[in-house]
Amino acid sequence: MGKVTDDKSHTALQTRLQHQYADPKLLALALTHRSFGSGHNERLEFLGDSVLNLAVSKMIYTALHDLPEGDLSRVRANLVKQDTLHRLALDLGLAGMVRLGEGEMRSGGQQRPSILADALEAVIGSVFLDAGFDAAQALVFRLFEKVDMSPTMMAAAKDPKTELQEWLQARRWQLPTYRVVGTTGAAHQQTFDVECEVPELKQSQRGIGSSRRSGEQAAALAMLQWLRENPQ
Repeated sequence: MGKVTDDKSHTALQTRLQHQYADPKLLALALTHRSFGSGHNERLEFLGDSVLNLAVSKMIYTALHDLPEGDLSRVRANLVKQDTLHRLALDLGLAGMVRLGEGEMRSGGQQRPSILADALEAVIGSVFLDAGFDAAQALVFRLFEKVDMSPTMMAAAKDPKTELQEWLQARRWQLPTYRVVGTTGAAHQQTFDVECEVPELKQSQRGIGSSRRSGEQAAALAMLQWLRENPQ
């Protein structure tokens, strides 16, 4: 059996969430990965994803009142993507709190971005079930209160593959190539190791994701970071 989180840590987490559960079992469920057993957090994650998108939509609609719909959609996508949710989950102290099966524990699941991002969405879903939308929305607002909401976010709102492609096209260079160099994990929960290569630079970078697509995005982000550190 996997790791069990004690009641004391749940109490501390509720303090950080600024939400005291009427039904603490919802929080325990939100912090239970499918590898731990049949009672897991995926349904809460589904619910939390919807709550998160609506709350973030309202937040940026108010904060960025001059932006058109298309730009708002890109900003929202940037805010609810795995990387952002992973950082927020770390800030909230979820690393080490998710109940995992032994195999997932051994493979480093406690630190895996996808697991922590999903757990955060499940926590949001659990607050929604426990106390309603207003409480869940207030939690989302607190989680994102330190995130930049200015129009300058638009530069970061493009996904890494799009940003890299536009950078290369502006120089009339070839588009990058992506290839999967390895996979790990069970068939239903694989991790993809993807390489991104820019021919003109004779440079390649790698990224890891829970799907080929997310692996490509991670590799493109790594390439962008290399380009910023090595101006051309």
